[in-house]
Amino acid sequence: MRLPSSLSIYLGKQFLKNIGIIFGILMTVVFLIDFIELLRRASNKEGISIFIIIQMVFLRLPYLAQKLLPFIALFGGMLTFFKLTKTSELTVIRAAGVSVWQFLLPSMFIAFGIGMLILTVVNPISAAMQAQYGQMESKYFDKRSSLLTISPSDLWLRQVDDDGLSVIHARGALNQGIDLTDVIIFEYNTDDVFTGRIDASRARLFPGFWELQNVVITGPNKPAVTESFMKLETSLTVHQIQESFASPKTLSFWDLPEFIETLELAGFSGDRHRLHWYSLMAGPILMIAMVLVAATFSLRSIRHGHTSLMVIGGIATGFVFYFLTDIIYALGLSGSLPIALAAGIPAIAITLFGLAMMFHLEDG
Repeated sequence: MRLPSSLSIYLGKQFLKNIGIIFGILMTVVFLIDFIELLRRASNKEGISIFIIIQMVFLRLPYLAQKLLPFIALFGGMLTFFKLTKTSELTVIRAAGVSVWQFLLPSMFIAFGIGMLILTVVNPISAAMQAQYGQMESKYFDKRSSLLTISPSDLWLRQVDDDGLSVIHARGALNQGIDLTDVIIFEYNTDDVFTGRIDASRARLFPGFWELQNVVITGPNKPAVTESFMKLETSLTVHQIQESFASPKTLSFWDLPEFIETLELAGFSGDRHRLHWYSLMAGPILMIAMVLVAATFSLRSIRHGHTSLMVIGGIATGFVFYFLTDIIYALGLSGSLPIALAAGIPAIAITLFGLAMMFHLEDG
């Protein structure tokens, strides 16, 4: 039997309503937890008002909502199917000759649509808000700014020490930032007064110092001095340089490909950003998978009297998926798995799990 359009609309409305309920509950909990955490961090800081904290929490909410979206789809689907089973509406629908796959189509279609909307529209807004949140966090909590600015043709590093500030310009980087090429270093004292310039063909970062090659040292009212090698003290580390790149979560889905290309042209790895980009693309498929899992743990629960066990099973599946996703992503970043495969495995695995369980539990 073909699913009537009126029934499809009804089922879709029920799913949307329960998704909204779960979304409201989880976002309220997340808001309170984030608010309390920021209050704790602000307790020993000066100049941070309650309005600043509230603003920061709201700026962070869209990003957190994206992270929780698969769980919202899972719990919203379970709530929908529990209600339809409890009121015997599902029994009537099945008796009319509607298969479980037809019954699930409206919810799966809506879940996919929500995933696409998040990917193409909400994500760019969320990335901009997360970037603003990061700026406020640096201003009010960390009291620091980004060490690095990068473009397709060059990069700039800021190095602050007890003697003042050094601004390092390089045409490119090798070995993930250990080696810089065509280097110019502008030196300033603690009063931001220019004190000298160092030109070098290459700079290699060692623990505690830069090793410069083919050096030319100049300064105000000073003759130029040339050196084959020179050591320049630094507090920078490779980890600090690499962590100074714009975080993937502050870049929209549409901007990530260009940023990855720029990153790799400058000599750095774009794996972290590429993994994030691929995982965003897998989001709509993951939403469908969560609907299947929700159906697995709720459609038959009331009929067989195992409601509590099924609820626990659904929640446990969600958390196991979350932790396994982190492990798979770590394998991708370490090079043990291709980046695209590491990003796609969680969505593929949970989809196959949902399909297998539905084929096992349902008769068509």
